[in-house]
Amino acid sequence: MNPVIQLAVERGSHLTIGEMMMNAGIVILVVFGVLFLMYILISLSGKIIQGITKLGAKEEPAKAAPAAAAPAAPQAPEEVFSSGSLKLKNCDEKTAAMIMAIVADDSGIPLEELVFKSIKLVEKD
Repeated sequence: MNPVIQLAVERGSHLTIGEMMMNAGIVILVVFGVLFLMYILISLSGKIIQGITKLGAKEEPAKAAPAAAAPAAPQAPEEVFSSGSLKLKNCDEKTAAMIMAIVADDSGIPLEELVFKSIKLVEKD
């Protein structure tokens, strides 16, 4: 006999096995019902957030279009990013650029995030 059923019988419970199974079925239905409601709420909130972000993305080009239609105004040049100076010692620029690209590729760090202080050519004896 199942230990749960045996415990219920020993304590004097007057529930039959059928009633116990029906109670267990109701509990399972309630749990799955709550899980289904949570699924619906999460899906709806995701769709609402997607709609808001798409709406925001559509408004930005609309604001930029009138500025583009205006007569050509002088635009500020793009900022040039520089992380300092690089000292080359016995090395030409082409070789230094190749070394920098190889280091970025091997390390997996983007080249714009690396800072090189100096590159020195070391000759083998």
